[in-house]
Amino acid sequence: MPMKNKTASFALQLFACALLALDLGHAQSKPAADLIITNAKVWTVDKSLPLAQAVAVLGDRIVAVGSNADVNAWHGANTKLIDAGGKLLIPGFNDAHVHFVSGGQQLDNIQLNDATSPEEFARRIAERAKITPKGEWIIGGNWDETKWNPPNMPTKEMIDAVTPDTPVFVSRYDGHMGLANSMALRLAGITATTADPPGGTVVRDAQGNPTGALKDAATDYIDKVVPPLTHDQRMMVVKRALAHAASLGVTSVQHMVASYEDIAVYSELLRRGELTTRIYAAPLITYVDDQAKLGIGHAFGGPYLRVGALKAFADGSLGSGTAYFYEPFLNQGKNRGLLSDEMHPISLMRDRMMKADAAGLQICTHAIGDEGISTILDLYADVIKAHGDTDRRFRIEHAQHMAAKDFDRFAQLHVIASVQPYHAIDDGRFAESHIGHDRASRTYAFRTFLDHGVRLAFGTDWEVAPLNPLLGVYAAVTRATLDGKNPNGWFPEQKLTVAEAIEAYTMGSAYAEFQEEEKGSITPGKLADMVLLSDDVFSIEPEKIRDVKALKTLVGGKLVWDASTGNGVLH
Repeated sequence: MPMKNKTASFALQLFACALLALDLGHAQSKPAADLIITNAKVWTVDKSLPLAQAVAVLGDRIVAVGSNADVNAWHGANTKLIDAGGKLLIPGFNDAHVHFVSGGQQLDNIQLNDATSPEEFARRIAERAKITPKGEWIIGGNWDETKWNPPNMPTKEMIDAVTPDTPVFVSRYDGHMGLANSMALRLAGITATTADPPGGTVVRDAQGNPTGALKDAATDYIDKVVPPLTHDQRMMVVKRALAHAASLGVTSVQHMVASYEDIAVYSELLRRGELTTRIYAAPLITYVDDQAKLGIGHAFGGPYLRVGALKAFADGSLGSGTAYFYEPFLNQGKNRGLLSDEMHPISLMRDRMMKADAAGLQICTHAIGDEGISTILDLYADVIKAHGDTDRRFRIEHAQHMAAKDFDRFAQLHVIASVQPYHAIDDGRFAESHIGHDRASRTYAFRTFLDHGVRLAFGTDWEVAPLNPLLGVYAAVTRATLDGKNPNGWFPEQKLTVAEAIEAYTMGSAYAEFQEEEKGSITPGKLADMVLLSDDVFSIEPEKIRDVKALKTLVGGKLVWDASTGNGVLH
């Protein structure tokens, strides 16, 4: 049944309930709400009623939005009340691009992102090695050499002496590069004679020996020897991630590169009634044959767990020098970046996309460099030409560094720009030194996308960036880089309004997963996913948005986070 029909059907069910109540002689003219939130400033993201005071919930759906007096008509003897005290209530945040399991892991992994020197980097690894049981790996990290002076890439020599018996593979924060110590290199069999795989680089010193740094597809050498999570470990990681999401007002996530093992854990939690974040899972496009055989199409499943999307990779990242550009990086010789291993040859990616589209599966492709993006737009155009027009909602994930010619193509092909605003204020610290002012002027070009009629879906890329959506709103509105050097905004002409940023994080993300009729706004008939914020992001100074907290998070009308108690209260 189409989503619009489902919503209409739900409204008819409510009407039937009201008639039944009258037939039974009940005094009230409609069924009582299970929950009413009153005395709120409700920003609905629904253009038919942008502002309201109160919301009523019956079951897991919103049944009324309006003034306190209007909504109070739904009050009954057993209705629970939340007095919002004038605080801002908005739809729950929907993160359109996360790596939910690795994000959950990083909550407990070694933290290296704020290590501001090579010495601090090595010291933290040494401290973790002291408490790491024999045979276990040190992973995670999210190091960022651009915070060091000078910003040189780390090498295995920096950590070998403090990790003689502990294998280490710590990732760069963009996820497209990692550093292995000598023990990890030995376990993976990486030597001076190891070939660079398609789409990857084994970084070498002047003598041709591995430095320990591995880029993109070359990290697969290590991934094959790192022990995988057990089912129980994965379960604990996901529970940590769910609790973290609830505490931040994130009610839905779209998990890119979800493994089948991840989906199995989500399914188990769903059966147990413990899945407190709605999940749209997108396995790698390399599994297209599996997914096509199932015959599910896009967005298959229920309100809490759906599949039907596939994640593809065109290239790498800016910071690792592997995003694929038409022109070389500055000060990196002839390096224009790398096409991913999935793009060798490009005809292989085209074939996989054709299979996915023929099966009705949604395609979400990571593309960061201007030629990487343009190449994916070419492939999308090939698919449309072969299969005709339909509501397929192609996505490009990140869409960071655009060629001027491609904004119009984005709109013409109806491609969604699934973007992460926090990356703009992070990469803005160094992007111009890598690609120059002209290319940087089309980086994270949110305003230009909107001006061309392109739909935006906001996310974080957690664990690459913090999951906190308020940091994303802050980034989109201020574009103030993390180094403090652009207080008025890095390329300020690309700033969004608070309303545009909230819409991209709610309705925009819902549209990107075919769920705009089910969630994304506070509208009668939709799922009751909402967050009550500590401050009014529409009236405070923009620089204060980053400090706003989630006071209460509701998923399907259930309170999954309450800041006053520090945990979720399921009922």
